[in-house]
Amino acid sequence: MMVKRTQGEAAGPASAPDDGANGIDVNAVEVRFPNGYFGLKRTSLTIPPGAFCTLLGPSGSGKTTLLRVIAGLLTPNSGKISIGNKEVTSLPVQSRNIGFVFQNYALFPHMTVAQNIEYPLKLHKWSQNERRARVTEILELIELPHVAERAVGELSGGQQQRVAIGRALAYRPSLLLLDEPMGALDRRLRQQLGTDLREIQQRTGITTVYVTHDQEEAFILSDKIAIMDGGAILQYDTPAELYFRPKSRFVARFLGEANIIQIADLSGMAGNVPTANTSFGEIPIPAASVRSSNGGALSLVLRPEDLILLDAESAGPEMAPPIPVKIEKELFLGSRCLVTVSKQGGETLLVECAKSHIPPFGSKVWLTWKRDAAVLIDR
Repeated sequence: MMVKRTQGEAAGPASAPDDGANGIDVNAVEVRFPNGYFGLKRTSLTIPPGAFCTLLGPSGSGKTTLLRVIAGLLTPNSGKISIGNKEVTSLPVQSRNIGFVFQNYALFPHMTVAQNIEYPLKLHKWSQNERRARVTEILELIELPHVAERAVGELSGGQQQRVAIGRALAYRPSLLLLDEPMGALDRRLRQQLGTDLREIQQRTGITTVYVTHDQEEAFILSDKIAIMDGGAILQYDTPAELYFRPKSRFVARFLGEANIIQIADLSGMAGNVPTANTSFGEIPIPAASVRSSNGGALSLVLRPEDLILLDAESAGPEMAPPIPVKIEKELFLGSRCLVTVSKQGGETLLVECAKSHIPPFGSKVWLTWKRDAAVLIDR
């Protein structure tokens, strides 16, 4: 679905400044609840103006707590929150010029779609003409002008979600915050609406913070993702950097399937290439990965899609030395298959294959990968 570009937006009396979107700076924020539980452990995060940032993690990781702190719905025990050039730590939510979309959308069932979108404009004392023009613009932006006079209860879940986003954007807030707004929708609809939301955000240029536990959703939407667990941000980077260069076992395994191989030491060399001593033998490691490691206890990550099965013990110079393995089992996932292979001694790895390229069960093959596919992580 393509989102139409709006034309000629008229500034209402409570509109956001015209000098662009506002960045967010979370500086050493800590949240401790009355029972002593830490919702956030001295957390810092910088979100550039106009960026789409996703807070991603399992239940209880602290992502919603961090969103509520940014919104002003929760006051931290320590630390500072700044929006643009202004510190807002002690400001109430109504003074932060934020659009908020909740998981249940919080739409007014007794109002029409147009009335729901108009409601915050009335609260911000826009004139009737300004309200009418802005509602028309928002309906075009979310591509729902044909349902303007329908009650929101008559809409599908996906349409209600777009109305909630439109209402949040109506009075031109500085920030858009969304707390798992697609959690109740099926996977296919989440993908479609995620694409729509991303395009709306790019059209408007509004700085956006989005909470989810769904990795695929985060990849579709985000400029940057903060992976959270136990009230802390474990890694903050672009989706590609997080997936291909995770820094910890948790991040590697939370973002898709990952083979984790324990390393005994990094003392080996094969020509001018550093190697890791593992139970799978000497494995070549990209020099950049070695330089970026912290020098402590390490493991190795290999993604299943980077592994290649060979019928013969032969590989090019850009590949790792082949390892003899045996086919143990196959998991069919529709567009792909995950094959479990084992080496002598019983240790196993997952390999992603096309259905037509899976060797017979029990057959002996060789396993290899491009040398730069191996990534060092903290154990």
